[in-house]
Amino acid sequence: MSPWKFKLAGVALAAATSMGAFAQEVTLRLHQFLPPQGTIPAKAITPWIKKIETESNGRIKIQMFSAMQLGGTPPQLYDQARDGVADITWTVLGYTPGRFMKTEVFELPFLTGLSSEASSKALFEYVQKNAMDEFKDVKLLTVHTHGPGLLHTKQPVVGLESLRGMKIRGGTRIVNNMLVKLGATPVGMPVPAVTEALSKGVLDGTTIPWEVGPSLKVNELVKNHTTFAGGNGLYVTTFALSMNKSAYEKLPADLKKVIDNNSGIETAAFFGKAMDEGDKVGREIALKGGNKITELELAEVQRWRRTASTVESDWINEVKGKGIDGAKLLSEAKASMAKYSK
Repeated sequence: MSPWKFKLAGVALAAATSMGAFAQEVTLRLHQFLPPQGTIPAKAITPWIKKIETESNGRIKIQMFSAMQLGGTPPQLYDQARDGVADITWTVLGYTPGRFMKTEVFELPFLTGLSSEASSKALFEYVQKNAMDEFKDVKLLTVHTHGPGLLHTKQPVVGLESLRGMKIRGGTRIVNNMLVKLGATPVGMPVPAVTEALSKGVLDGTTIPWEVGPSLKVNELVKNHTTFAGGNGLYVTTFALSMNKSAYEKLPADLKKVIDNNSGIETAAFFGKAMDEGDKVGREIALKGGNKITELELAEVQRWRRTASTVESDWINEVKGKGIDGAKLLSEAKASMAKYSK
């Protein structure tokens, strides 16, 4: 081969290699704990996946595995993203008690408002400013909250006295502590276990937002729901969408940009908005089923707030032992909520 032909062959090989790199395709596995018809899997994760696949011209494909299909339990999902068992996971942060102590400030009673979209944006901004060290082992895509949590019970809860002694599911340690203060007997468990626990009489009721009720058949298993007057919900739970660091770093720059463009505060708002829409649907299903919704009047809500107020001081004192200024973080959380609740 002449030197000129050899040179042309080298250029062609380099071009082919470059085109191959540019056209790199990747398949990512996303693992989450709810059935596929749940609000977030159906109304947030699925459209999020489609958006990424479209914006990458099909070069990123994401397979969603629902209801722990890849094995393990919901509390293990964050570590599955860290360790590469899955490339992306979505989970409740409170399922691993004491691990995300700065982030869990958003779970304190009556801290957040009635809009998941607003509280999700507030949470994301707060985490970016105060708690990114808690997510150092993963590529954090976004965090968000659900809508205002409420009580779903077999017997009506019309005041503090009627809650006392009831076995109520709490999803996180903060919520469980709140239930203790309010006089209930907390039973900690991930949300997928609620259906069986209610049907077998292990629980008298559960704390969840409206949106998850239909997929768990809660509206069929209990007939009473208690909400709260005023501008705040009883509590919220925090969630994270996390990616394995290595899986992210292996992507070419243009595909990293697609992931980056579908991360952050706008994605938090998108997931939060899906929760808000799901709350409307869940509430309507309960009403159509003939269930009773009791809204506690403001004076009674103030009793609940006073009774549960020591949950804040408990948390501040606990995190102080970890070298964390809880009072400052609580102030930051409230300021962030105020900003996005306007």
